[in-house]
Amino acid sequence: MSKIGLIIGRELKSKLSNKTFIVMTILAPLLITGFVAFMVKMTQSEKTEQNVLVLDESKLFRDKLSGNDYVSLTYSNQRLEEAVSQFYSKGFTCLLWISPTIVEGGAGATKLFYKKSPGFGFQTFLKDQMEKIIYESKLEANNIDPDIILNSKQNVRIILEKVNDKGDTQEQGGFGIFGFLSGALMFVFIIMYGMMVFRSVMEEKTNRIVEVIVSSVKPFELMLGKILGVALLGIIQFAIMGIITFALTTALSSIFLKDATSQLKVFQQQQELVKKNGTNVDLSKLEKFDDKLELFDLLQKIEKINFVEVFICFVLYFMFGYLFYSSIMAAIGSAVDSEADSQQFITPVMLPLMVGYFIATKTITDPDAASVFWASIIPFTSPIVMMSRISNGVPFWEIALSLSILFASFILMTWLASKIYRTGILMYGKKTSWKEIGKWLFYK
Repeated sequence: MSKIGLIIGRELKSKLSNKTFIVMTILAPLLITGFVAFMVKMTQSEKTEQNVLVLDESKLFRDKLSGNDYVSLTYSNQRLEEAVSQFYSKGFTCLLWISPTIVEGGAGATKLFYKKSPGFGFQTFLKDQMEKIIYESKLEANNIDPDIILNSKQNVRIILEKVNDKGDTQEQGGFGIFGFLSGALMFVFIIMYGMMVFRSVMEEKTNRIVEVIVSSVKPFELMLGKILGVALLGIIQFAIMGIITFALTTALSSIFLKDATSQLKVFQQQQELVKKNGTNVDLSKLEKFDDKLELFDLLQKIEKINFVEVFICFVLYFMFGYLFYSSIMAAIGSAVDSEADSQQFITPVMLPLMVGYFIATKTITDPDAASVFWASIIPFTSPIVMMSRISNGVPFWEIALSLSILFASFILMTWLASKIYRTGILMYGKKTSWKEIGKWLFYK
C-alpha cells in the first residue's frame, strides 16, 4: 500500500502543478455561475422604451389599443407617406400603420416602421392586443357579448406532487433542465479524467519510464495508484469548484435577486391568501406580478432542489463511474504505443457514454420512461442518466441499486483491466488487436 501511496502522490503533484488544471478549476465555476445568471436574466422581461406613432385607418383600434409602463402610443390622422417621410426626424421609435381592411384579413394589413429593430416581446405585445380587439369586434358584430366568452375561459395550473410508498406527498419542481445539466457535467468529467489516466499510462509506456517503475512496483499497483491518484485529484477539484461556485452564486443572488426574492415571498403570501379565502379576496388590492411569473417559477424550482443530495450523488457517481471507465482507459493506454492506434479501442468505450448522454435528454420530458430507468441502472450509462433524474425525485432504492451495480462492475472491470495492463504495459512495436487483448485476459 505504501507503493500505491507514492504513485498517488506522484500523480497529484504532477497534475496540481499543471497550469491548465488550475485555470479550469477557476474557470468552470465562472461558467456555471454565468449560465445560471443567464437563465435568470432570460426570465426577466427586458423593458426597452418604445414611443409609437399609430396611424389607424381602420378606426377600430383608437382608444382600445393601449400602452404600458414602457410603451407609449400616440394616434395621428396623417397620411402614411407623409408620416414615413417625417418619421426619422421625429421623436418616435416606431410607426404602426393599420390598414382599413384589417378586419377583412387583408394580407399585409399592418406594417411596423422602426428606427431600431423592435424586440420580439414588443411585437407580441402589439399583436396580442390587436388580435384580441379584432376578436371582440367580430363577436359584437354577431351580437355575442365578449364578456360571456371571457368569463368562460379559465387558466389551469397543474401542481406536481409525488406520493411515496408511505403515502406522504411532496410538491415537485420538475426542473428537468437542471438534471440534464448535472448529467452533462458527469459526461464531461468522466471523459476528461478518464483521458487523463489514458494519456498518463501511454506516455509512461512510450517514454519507457514504466520499465524502471515496474522493476520495483507491480503493474496492478501502478495502475491502481494512477487511477486513485486522478480520482483524488477530481475530488479536490470538485471541492474547490463547489466552494467557488457557492460563493459566487450567493454573492450574485444577494446583489441581483434581492428584490425578486422579496417579491416572490409577497407573491406566495398572496397565493396562500387566495387559496384560503377564495372569491372573498379583493383581487384589486393584490399586487400584480404578471411580468415576473417566469422568474418566480424558476426561483421556486431552484428552491425545491435538494442540493445536498445532488452533491453527494454527484460525488458517488463520479467516483464509481470514473473508476469503472478509467480502468478501461488504463488498459487501453497500456495496450497501444500511440494515440492514433488507440482509436479502435476508445470508440467502443465512448459509445455507451454517448448513448447515456442522449438518453439523459429524455429526462427533461419523460424522467420516468422505461428506457431512462434501465439506463440509470446499467453501469455503462447510469452515472450520466441517474444524475439527470435526481432533481426530479428518485426513490432511494433505485439509487442504492444503481450504485451497488456500478460498484460491483467497477471491481470486475478493474480485475479484467489489470490482466490486460500487466501484459500490455511491457509490449512494444506490435499492433494490438481485439483478438490479442482477448488472449491476455486468459493469461495466468
